[in-house]
Amino acid sequence: MLGDDVKIDFSAEPKIDGLSMSLRYQNGELVTAATRGDGSEGEDVTANIKMLKDVPQRLKGKRVPAVCEVRGEVYMTKADFLKLNERQQAAGDTIFANPRNSAAGSLRQKDSAVTASRPLGFFAYAWGEMTALPADTQSGMIKWFEACGFKTNPLTKLCHSVEELIAFHRHIEERRAKLDYDIDGVVYKVDRIDWQERLGFVSRTPRWGIAHKFPAER
Repeated sequence: MLGDDVKIDFSAEPKIDGLSMSLRYQNGELVTAATRGDGSEGEDVTANIKMLKDVPQRLKGKRVPAVCEVRGEVYMTKADFLKLNERQQAAGDTIFANPRNSAAGSLRQKDSAVTASRPLGFFAYAWGEMTALPADTQSGMIKWFEACGFKTNPLTKLCHSVEELIAFHRHIEERRAKLDYDIDGVVYKVDRIDWQERLGFVSRTPRWGIAHKFPAER
Protein backbone atom coordinates (compact mmCIF):
# COMPACT_ATOMS: atom_id res chain seq x y z
CA MET A 1 0.00 0.00 0.00
CA LEU A 2 2.89 2.38 0.70
CA GLY A 3 5.30 1.01 -1.92
CA ASP A 4 8.40 -1.14 -1.60
CA ASP A 5 10.92 1.70 -1.62
CA VAL A 6 9.18 3.99 0.89
CA LYS A 7 11.21 4.89 3.99
CA ILE A 8 8.96 4.46 7.03
CA ASP A 9 9.55 5.92 10.48
CA PHE A 10 8.03 4.15 13.46
CA SER A 11 7.03 5.27 16.94
CA ALA A 12 7.97 2.53 19.42
CA GLU A 13 6.75 2.37 23.02
CA PRO A 14 6.60 -0.12 25.90
CA LYS A 15 3.30 -1.98 26.07
CA ILE A 16 1.91 -1.21 29.52
CA ASP A 17 0.05 -4.06 31.21
CA GLY A 18 -2.72 -1.96 32.70
CA LEU A 19 -6.35 -1.02 32.14
CA SER A 20 -7.16 0.68 28.82
CA MET A 21 -9.07 3.94 29.22
CA SER A 22 -10.80 6.42 26.92
CA LEU A 23 -11.21 10.04 28.06
CA ARG A 24 -13.56 12.39 26.23
CA TYR A 25 -13.03 16.15 26.39
CA GLN A 26 -15.41 18.78 25.07
CA ASN A 27 -14.09 22.32 24.72
CA GLY A 28 -11.12 21.22 26.80
CA GLU A 29 -13.17 19.91 29.75
CA LEU A 30 -13.21 16.23 30.78
CA VAL A 31 -16.80 15.00 30.39
CA THR A 32 -16.65 11.19 30.34
CA ALA A 33 -14.24 8.33 30.97
CA ALA A 34 -14.81 4.70 30.06
CA THR A 35 -12.88 1.44 30.05
CA ARG A 36 -12.27 -0.16 26.68
CA GLY A 37 -14.72 -2.99 27.40
CA ASP A 38 -15.43 -5.04 24.29
CA GLY A 39 -13.87 -2.46 22.00
CA SER A 40 -17.09 -0.60 21.24
CA GLU A 41 -18.73 -0.22 24.66
CA GLY A 42 -17.03 0.08 28.02
CA GLU A 43 -17.79 0.83 31.66
CA ASP A 44 -18.38 4.44 32.71
CA VAL A 45 -15.82 5.38 35.39
CA THR A 46 -15.96 9.17 35.00
CA ALA A 47 -16.33 10.03 38.69
CA ASN A 48 -13.41 7.79 39.64
CA ILE A 49 -11.05 8.80 36.85
CA LYS A 50 -11.33 12.40 38.04
CA MET A 51 -9.53 11.28 41.20
CA LEU A 52 -6.29 10.58 39.27
CA LYS A 53 -3.71 13.36 39.36
CA ASP A 54 -2.28 12.18 36.02
CA VAL A 55 -5.62 12.91 34.28
CA PRO A 56 -6.14 16.66 33.69
CA GLN A 57 -9.66 17.95 34.33
CA ARG A 58 -9.03 20.62 31.70
CA LEU A 59 -6.57 20.40 28.82
CA LYS A 60 -3.78 22.94 28.66
CA GLY A 61 -2.53 24.65 25.52
CA LYS A 62 -4.12 26.53 22.63
CA ARG A 63 -4.55 23.79 20.01
CA VAL A 64 -7.34 21.87 21.75
CA PRO A 65 -10.02 20.42 19.43
CA ALA A 66 -13.67 21.03 20.35
CA VAL A 67 -14.07 17.27 20.79
CA CYS A 68 -11.03 15.29 21.86
CA GLU A 69 -10.87 11.63 22.86
CA VAL A 70 -7.61 10.66 24.56
CA ARG A 71 -6.74 7.01 25.08
CA GLY A 72 -4.21 5.50 27.39
CA GLU A 73 -3.50 3.06 30.17
CA VAL A 74 -4.26 3.24 33.89
CA TYR A 75 -1.61 1.42 35.88
CA MET A 76 -0.17 0.95 39.34
CA THR A 77 3.55 0.75 40.07
CA LYS A 78 4.96 -2.44 41.57
CA ALA A 79 6.06 -0.62 44.73
CA ASP A 80 2.62 0.92 45.26
CA PHE A 81 0.98 -2.43 44.55
CA LEU A 82 2.96 -4.11 47.33
CA LYS A 83 2.14 -1.30 49.77
CA LEU A 84 -1.55 -1.49 48.87
CA ASN A 85 -1.66 -5.24 49.48
CA GLU A 86 0.02 -4.75 52.84
CA ARG A 87 -2.71 -2.28 53.81
CA GLN A 88 -5.40 -4.57 52.44
CA GLN A 89 -4.07 -7.51 54.43
CA ALA A 90 -3.80 -5.47 57.64
CA ALA A 91 -7.42 -4.35 57.21
CA GLY A 92 -8.62 -7.87 56.41
CA ASP A 93 -9.64 -6.83 52.89
CA THR A 94 -9.15 -8.45 49.48
CA ILE A 95 -5.58 -9.10 48.36
CA PHE A 96 -4.97 -8.27 44.70
CA ALA A 97 -3.25 -10.77 42.41
CA ASN A 98 -1.20 -8.26 40.40
CA PRO A 99 -0.90 -4.52 39.70
CA ARG A 100 -3.28 -4.68 36.73
CA ASN A 101 -6.05 -6.24 38.85
CA SER A 102 -5.46 -3.72 41.61
CA ALA A 103 -5.74 -0.84 39.12
CA ALA A 104 -8.96 -2.27 37.65
CA GLY A 105 -10.46 -2.89 41.09
CA SER A 106 -9.53 0.60 42.25
CA LEU A 107 -11.26 2.22 39.26
CA ARG A 108 -14.44 0.22 39.72
CA GLN A 109 -15.06 1.34 43.29
CA LYS A 110 -18.53 2.70 44.03
CA ASP A 111 -16.98 5.25 46.39
CA SER A 112 -14.70 7.68 44.55
CA ALA A 113 -12.90 8.40 47.83
CA VAL A 114 -11.55 4.85 47.76
CA THR A 115 -10.22 5.40 44.23
CA ALA A 116 -8.65 8.68 45.37
CA SER A 117 -6.77 6.80 48.09
CA ARG A 118 -5.25 4.36 45.59
CA PRO A 119 -1.94 5.26 43.86
CA LEU A 120 -3.00 5.08 40.19
CA GLY A 121 -1.10 6.51 37.23
CA PHE A 122 -2.06 7.15 33.61
CA PHE A 123 0.00 7.19 30.40
CA ALA A 124 -1.59 8.76 27.29
CA TYR A 125 -0.57 7.18 23.98
CA ALA A 126 -3.48 7.23 21.48
CA TRP A 127 -6.66 9.01 20.47
CA GLY A 128 -10.15 8.37 19.16
CA GLU A 129 -12.62 10.96 17.92
CA MET A 130 -11.01 14.33 17.18
CA THR A 131 -12.69 17.28 15.47
CA ALA A 132 -9.18 18.28 14.35
CA LEU A 133 -5.78 16.61 14.69
CA PRO A 134 -3.18 18.92 16.28
CA ALA A 135 -0.26 16.95 14.77
CA ASP A 136 0.43 14.88 11.65
CA THR A 137 2.57 12.15 13.23
CA GLN A 138 2.25 9.68 16.10
CA SER A 139 5.34 11.18 17.76
CA GLY A 140 3.87 14.66 17.30
CA MET A 141 0.66 13.58 19.02
CA ILE A 142 2.68 12.26 21.98
CA LYS A 143 4.29 15.70 22.34
CA TRP A 144 0.85 17.29 22.10
CA PHE A 145 -0.46 15.04 24.91
CA GLU A 146 2.41 16.28 27.07
CA ALA A 147 1.59 19.90 26.23
CA CYS A 148 -2.03 19.24 27.28
CA GLY A 149 -0.91 18.08 30.72
CA PHE A 150 -0.74 14.29 30.30
CA LYS A 151 2.10 12.00 31.23
CA THR A 152 3.49 9.92 28.38
CA ASN A 153 5.97 7.08 28.59
CA PRO A 154 9.49 8.60 28.56
CA LEU A 155 10.87 5.44 26.93
CA THR A 156 8.89 6.05 23.71
CA LYS A 157 11.29 6.38 20.78
CA LEU A 158 11.17 7.28 17.09
CA CYS A 159 12.86 4.54 15.06
CA HIS A 160 13.93 4.82 11.42
CA SER A 161 14.51 1.17 10.46
CA VAL A 162 13.62 -2.41 11.34
CA GLU A 163 17.08 -2.77 12.85
CA GLU A 164 16.38 0.13 15.21
CA LEU A 165 13.05 -1.44 16.20
CA ILE A 166 14.72 -4.75 17.09
CA ALA A 167 17.45 -2.94 19.04
CA PHE A 168 14.78 -0.97 20.92
CA HIS A 169 12.90 -4.20 21.74
CA ARG A 170 16.07 -5.79 23.13
CA HIS A 171 16.88 -2.67 25.15
CA ILE A 172 13.40 -2.53 26.71
CA GLU A 173 13.43 -6.26 27.44
CA GLU A 174 16.74 -5.83 29.28
CA ARG A 175 15.25 -2.99 31.32
CA ARG A 176 11.95 -4.76 31.93
CA ALA A 177 12.75 -6.20 35.36
CA LYS A 178 14.03 -2.84 36.60
CA LEU A 179 10.95 -0.86 35.57
CA ASP A 180 8.51 -0.05 38.38
CA TYR A 181 5.49 -0.96 36.25
CA ASP A 182 4.52 -4.07 34.32
CA ILE A 183 5.01 -4.29 30.57
CA ASP A 184 4.53 -7.31 28.32
CA GLY A 185 6.11 -6.14 25.09
CA VAL A 186 6.71 -3.22 22.75
CA VAL A 187 4.25 -1.59 20.33
CA TYR A 188 5.41 -0.32 16.94
CA LYS A 189 3.30 2.24 15.05
CA VAL A 190 3.81 3.85 11.64
CA ASP A 191 4.63 7.44 12.58
CA ARG A 192 2.88 9.34 9.79
CA ILE A 193 -0.84 9.61 10.52
CA ASP A 194 -1.81 9.96 6.86
CA TRP A 195 -0.09 6.62 6.24
CA GLN A 196 -1.91 5.11 9.22
CA GLU A 197 -5.17 6.22 7.61
CA ARG A 198 -4.13 4.80 4.23
CA LEU A 199 -3.21 1.43 5.76
CA GLY A 200 -6.43 1.26 7.80
CA PHE A 201 -7.69 -1.70 9.81
CA VAL A 202 -8.50 -5.38 9.44
CA SER A 203 -11.59 -5.79 11.62
CA ARG A 204 -10.44 -3.86 14.74
CA THR A 205 -6.74 -4.58 14.23
CA PRO A 206 -4.66 -1.78 12.69
CA ARG A 207 -2.41 -2.56 9.75
CA TRP A 208 -0.16 0.31 10.85
CA GLY A 209 0.63 -0.99 14.34
CA ILE A 210 1.75 -4.24 15.92
CA ALA A 211 2.67 -5.52 19.39
CA HIS A 212 5.98 -7.36 19.75
CA LYS A 213 5.47 -9.37 22.92
CA PHE A 214 8.11 -10.55 25.40
CA PRO A 215 8.37 -14.15 26.61
CA ALA A 216 6.34 -14.69 29.80
CA GLU A 217 8.24 -13.81 32.98
CA ARG A 218 9.07 -16.62 35.38
